[in-house]
Amino acid sequence: MNWNQKKVLVVGGGISGIGAARLLEQKGALPILYDENEGIDRNAVSEKLGASSITQILAGELPEEQAKQTELVVLSPGVPVDTPFAEGFRSRGIPVIGEIELAWLCGKGQVLAVTGTNGKTTTTALLGRIMKEYFRSVFVVGNIGTPYTREVEHMEEDSVTVAEISSFQLETIHSFHPRISAILNITPDHLNRHHTMERYVSVKESITRNQGPEDVCVLNYMDTHTRAFASRCPARVVFFSSGTKPEEGYFLEGREIFHREKGETKRLIGMDEIRLLGVHNAENVMAAIAMAAAYGVPMERILSAVRQFQAVEHRIEYVATKAGVAYYNDSKGTNPDAAIKAIQAMERPTVLIGGGYDKNSEYDAWIESFDGKVRYLVLLGQTKEKIAACARRKGFTHILMAENLEEAVTVSAGVARPGDAVLLSPACASWGMFPNYEARGNLFKECVNRLKD
Repeated sequence: MNWNQKKVLVVGGGISGIGAARLLEQKGALPILYDENEGIDRNAVSEKLGASSITQILAGELPEEQAKQTELVVLSPGVPVDTPFAEGFRSRGIPVIGEIELAWLCGKGQVLAVTGTNGKTTTTALLGRIMKEYFRSVFVVGNIGTPYTREVEHMEEDSVTVAEISSFQLETIHSFHPRISAILNITPDHLNRHHTMERYVSVKESITRNQGPEDVCVLNYMDTHTRAFASRCPARVVFFSSGTKPEEGYFLEGREIFHREKGETKRLIGMDEIRLLGVHNAENVMAAIAMAAAYGVPMERILSAVRQFQAVEHRIEYVATKAGVAYYNDSKGTNPDAAIKAIQAMERPTVLIGGGYDKNSEYDAWIESFDGKVRYLVLLGQTKEKIAACARRKGFTHILMAENLEEAVTVSAGVARPGDAVLLSPACASWGMFPNYEARGNLFKECVNRLKD
């Protein structure tokens, strides 16, 4: 694409929008950074863009003159694709893409892309670690925290990009073509954005849209959606499984990971050799191994990196032990399925802190997963009454309420006994109380570290 003097409207003044605007400047385009929030701190945005930036910053209502001059729209992931604003540009034949598509169009090298409802960040971080052990030029980008667009200028023809891709980011891809993709699992999430489960599943599957038989897609054999998708997937499928053994692929038996190919089964690694808890992390490890192996990394190099890898921040992250109680930060457990996996990973009686922003989730399966392990449920946020009602219907009545996270930690410490665990795994988004799950997790760790031994 010829970017020279192209008038591009970048929608969203956050980290993705700023990354997109800076990349467009480098390519010679004329970006306008627009945010409908009139209260946006323009000075802060300008400072992040840099003193030499030519990007114009607009906020509030977009002038019609600017809309008419726009040749391309780049939506940040937080901006829904079905708004009248976005539809208005499409109806006039103006292309609407996202930051991932923009980076793909401008980038170099090949991409390994990970999506799924849960496990994306751990799998992406582990895969990035593996690739960095073997390749010279590796970038780990996307929903994991580093905008894809920020790294494009450093990429070379032999670069390898490992990208965590959310459903919001997949909504705006067109030509994005990963060499290796993975769909880790698909469970209900973000239905307030995607409206139906069918639409959400379709968006996740679109990561393979431009793949062909020469490419690879790694799928979870135990997930009904991804297993069904295998017969329709345009790429060559490689399965991983934590239960039923596929005819070929990677599987967990007991606490050991094996690989089966052409009738030959080989043990790869034991979970006791890995610094991650839970069956869900065995799945993440298998997915990362499968992707790296499909890209040609020798297995001994893969397993060496797996052994050295540590859990990512905010995902069943051990914080401290106070008065004999172990505290774990799973702030990234932003939906019931992720929170179920965190409970299953706990090896102690648990005081669970949950609740937050309502994404139209149902909490029955989450409550059912307590299975005698959860002693108390401490609730906060918009969903606390909804969750409490669900818990009572399920016969769980050890429920305590808190007005904020600081109080929730104090209340949890008060009922926890030596030998227990206190787990922050909200099953809800952080919005409304925090800007993101990182801020929620960081405050939790601060509160825990202030507790007396």
